[in-house]
Amino acid sequence: MRETQGRETVRIGVLAPLTRPGWDDAGRHLLAGIEEGVREANGAGGRPLELLVRDTAADPDRAAAAVDELDRLGAVALAGEYHSVAARAAAARADALGLPFLCSSAVLDALTDGPARGVARLAPPQSRGWRAYGDFLLGAGHRHLAVAAQPSVYWAAGARLLRDHLAPHGGTVTVLDVPALGPGGVCDALAGSDATVLLLLVGHPEPAVPIVRAVRRDPRLAGTLIGAPAGQPEFPSWAELLGTDGAAVPFLRYLPDRLSPLGTRVERALRARLGTAPSFVAFEGYDTIAVLADLLRAHGADRAAVARAWPETDTEGTRGRIRLARTPGTGLWQWPEPPVQVADRDPADPARFRVLHTG
Repeated sequence: MRETQGRETVRIGVLAPLTRPGWDDAGRHLLAGIEEGVREANGAGGRPLELLVRDTAADPDRAAAAVDELDRLGAVALAGEYHSVAARAAAARADALGLPFLCSSAVLDALTDGPARGVARLAPPQSRGWRAYGDFLLGAGHRHLAVAAQPSVYWAAGARLLRDHLAPHGGTVTVLDVPALGPGGVCDALAGSDATVLLLLVGHPEPAVPIVRAVRRDPRLAGTLIGAPAGQPEFPSWAELLGTDGAAVPFLRYLPDRLSPLGTRVERALRARLGTAPSFVAFEGYDTIAVLADLLRAHGADRAAVARAWPETDTEGTRGRIRLARTPGTGLWQWPEPPVQVADRDPADPARFRVLHTG
């Protein structure tokens, strides 16, 4: 901690993917939300919050090393991270150090190997969001899916969740090995299958963008729905790179059908900060700081006290009232009721989003 205008600051470490191969769009939106939350918290008085930002680039080793550094620098708590593999490494290291970590966006159910006293999360578990996505597909009449997948514990978990969810309805999931096939091979395999949907369980922009372009230009696949449950189409670079080819690609996002007055006010501030419409990730960042600021005001800059206070959380967030509870199967403190939507970009206006399903 250091002095700012005569007041000692409280340091909060921030983890975010700000460079590739991380989804740097997501990292930029996450950081914008966190910074806006700190601006408002500091304007309310009390000991000012100071951010120590570290770029994980979606690398678990880099994330763990950043936690060690932030611990040495005296961070009272950690916030952020978007990528599950990086968040999982950060969560394990933070819990071992007794450093409270409020994860903003990563959704992997098993974010920790077992119960973790100091780890909490605002994003819904992957099982909840991806089952909602499965419900959307079933409701639209899709039973047979192909997934273009890269090797990853997160992508593998998503494919397994969808397979288990669709199986009782006679559904099937075929996994296509993207590194082995490439975009053209994915199209050939898809054309030779009975799948009516291709889901992109891959990174953005590579190889997601070349795969979308290849499928859109293949006349054999004219009736195939492309989906991206991990949320790639939410971010501005998707529309910039793909234009109308990137429209009508359903994805998961964690926003309510209507923002609260607080959410509306924060949306305006985030739009001004980012120069574009804020994604759900920006709201997750803001809400993370809202929760931590409340706990720090109540318990001071004491790591153990903050970690013990997760179940006391009762904070007005941009997307609803935030309270944390133990969730079976996750091992951490979890907001059990974040909103879940399936949305896409409107083919008539790719800058506009359409809500297709609410989970």
